[in-house]
Amino acid sequence: MSEYHERLRIVPQFRPDEYDRLRTTVMGRLERRLSRWDPEQIELELSVKERDTPSQRVVIECWLAGVPKLVATSTNADLDRGVLEVRDDLRRQVNRFVERREAARHR
Repeated sequence: MSEYHERLRIVPQFRPDEYDRLRTTVMGRLERRLSRWDPEQIELELSVKERDTPSQRVVIECWLAGVPKLVATSTNADLDRGVLEVRDDLRRQVNRFVERREAARHR
């Protein structure tokens, strides 16, 4: 497990036997983009609100040094799909931030 995987905090609404799978799922496509920051400059928190109810929401919050807090939310009833949706949305948000910053530097 990389230092980046360790930066993902998983709240207790998930079961401990899910933690490794969740870390692998979330960080799989996200880690490369986050590697622009040192691991100690990153905090991630994955949570699920109202699990196993019709109003279930998966949320990932991300704090990166020098970046406003990023939040991605999914209301998908399937927990695994919800985790994939928030991971992909967070990745898009980080990509947009990086692209805007690089564009501003080249002006």
